[in-house]
Amino acid sequence: MRFLKNIIKTSVIIALVLSFSNISNSLEKNYYKDLINDWSRIFPDKNRNAAGPKFFKYIIDKDITYKDFIEYNKLYCAVSGSLIDPNSQPDFIFVNERKTKNKICGSYYKCCIPCSCDIMKYSEVQKMKHKFSDGVKEFFVFTIKNPCKKQDFPNRVNKDYFCDGDKINDKQVYSIKDRIVIGLLHNGKSCEKDEIDFVKSHQITGRFCEFRNNTPIENLEAGMGDIFIKLAR
Repeated sequence: MRFLKNIIKTSVIIALVLSFSNISNSLEKNYYKDLINDWSRIFPDKNRNAAGPKFFKYIIDKDITYKDFIEYNKLYCAVSGSLIDPNSQPDFIFVNERKTKNKICGSYYKCCIPCSCDIMKYSEVQKMKHKFSDGVKEFFVFTIKNPCKKQDFPNRVNKDYFCDGDKINDKQVYSIKDRIVIGLLHNGKSCEKDEIDFVKSHQITGRFCEFRNNTPIENLEAGMGDIFIKLAR
């Protein structure tokens, strides 16, 4: 009888644990679903080409925790503006810091391999601070220079998203000192020598990127091709 009571007691405990687990899981935010649901609000004309900055602006304007901010920023490509599968793995890269030109290492979530090459060559990172619902945090963001005066502004990109005349359109994108923030460098920090060596020797961020970054723009066919490069160079 005691053995039977112990079995029943154990079963009840397991059932309660599973119940609480299901409640917890149901309360987890579906960040990807949020972006899908708000797609038409983020991109009214449905043109997301090179519009990673639109995603960043949408996210930074939310009243969210720092954890939420991190999770949302894993789900779009700063180079292409494409959504990224929630189970995607980032590339470990380095990018030059705007002021010091020191190499800053971190993780970059991309939609395709060439985007890692493009962001390493054509963007710089800057530190920014922001007050989230759980306090002020500091982090590194990718930035590009103001593209609004370009004569060859890529026609497949919605210029109104980025520009108000020759100035950055701060209602549509986030800027720091006349540079547009296009995305987040996750876990950004000053590179160690072995980390730099790792990136340079890696099959993608090393050998492939060296080949891509030395290819004339008119011959680029993979990834966003010349669209982001014309915007960012």
